[in-house]
Amino acid sequence: MTDPWVALEPGADPVERTRALRRAHETFTEAGTVPRPVRSVVAASWRRSARAGVGPDGTASVEIADGDLDALRAEHPLARVMPLFRELMGTFAADGAHLLAVCDAHGRLLWVEGHPATRRQAGRMNFVPGARWAESAVGTNAPGTAVAVGRPVQVFAAEHFIRRVQPWTCAAAPVHDPRTGRVLGAVDVTGGDGLAHPHSLGFVQAVARAAEAHLALLAPELPAVDAPELTALGRDEALLLTGGHKLRLSRRHSEIVVLLSRHPEGLTGDELLCALYEDESVTPVTLRAELARLRGVLGPGLLASRPYRLTVPVESDLAVVERRLAAGAVTAAAAAYAGPLLPASRAPAVARIRGRLTDGLRAALIARRDPDLLADWAHTPWGEDDLDVWRALAAVRPTATVRSRLAALEAELAAP
Repeated sequence: MTDPWVALEPGADPVERTRALRRAHETFTEAGTVPRPVRSVVAASWRRSARAGVGPDGTASVEIADGDLDALRAEHPLARVMPLFRELMGTFAADGAHLLAVCDAHGRLLWVEGHPATRRQAGRMNFVPGARWAESAVGTNAPGTAVAVGRPVQVFAAEHFIRRVQPWTCAAAPVHDPRTGRVLGAVDVTGGDGLAHPHSLGFVQAVARAAEAHLALLAPELPAVDAPELTALGRDEALLLTGGHKLRLSRRHSEIVVLLSRHPEGLTGDELLCALYEDESVTPVTLRAELARLRGVLGPGLLASRPYRLTVPVESDLAVVERRLAAGAVTAAAAAYAGPLLPASRAPAVARIRGRLTDGLRAALIARRDPDLLADWAHTPWGEDDLDVWRALAAVRPTATVRSRLAALEAELAAP
């Protein structure tokens, strides 16, 4: 192949290519080796799929209930470009008996639209809204792999890792946040062999770029100076987006902004001292100097005193997870959880908030007993040694890999 990202170049015989791919797929699933005809991007994806424990006879699971799905759609940034997706791809999907699908950054399908008969056929393999099509869950597929590698990809026939998906062909491209560059999700077109053409890959890539340009135009409608956004989960130094500028805060300033964002009524100097410092010998002068430096970082008008407070409400990723968890939207809460709150912080108040959030979310995951959600948590840096989660995962997905990891953890716990 002259272009490793294109599944089937013009002039190639799709029937012969399908036969060759099926033979290669069987070789890989039986012997673990990838024969030469397989594209490098697909070979790498097959290996990742196998390492994730995906089986070739598996199927996608629907993990988002209708209530959670509505909430997730309403809050997701790609909801703002769904009219654009429908305008650019709706006729193409309907006329060609294809499907338009949009997933989030975790590979979960938020929208699946298009030809009714094709939707019914796709429904038999759970290619439906709310289903998880991450590469780590169902192996090689265009939307899941596009999110995993962060670039457009086409997947043809037996290049799909799961056998029941192999009659299909799909092309997907990731959509990035124009402000931060992070992957928001992917836009995908799914159908038959007719999509195995360079044009379909170029088409979805152009649609994704159009969506990013549209999101950039909508940026003035996003939270501005009167509604800063704080990102503090999974980070030792928080990011504050305010007035169109992204500020990286020091560790101490991160702790202060997190605490003040949770206390719009403000905190006195004594309250902040107790919340921030384990060492009771720290003086109010030290704190006042730190707050003066923070005021200079934030700019005029955002930090007031007597009591210390932020002059405008601040939205935070911490608050998003807490709201979703309180509403019982466990899947949505897990999706927004990027890691423990300021993990290196030893500030007493921050440590208490961090512990409550982490314990609350992991308890909800254990109670939900969803194998994919538990696996996602167990394979994170903060969950890899979580014995309770691994026990819960072993109860609902007792694979050899899971049982082996659980046995190793239990042995470590029992060791003197």
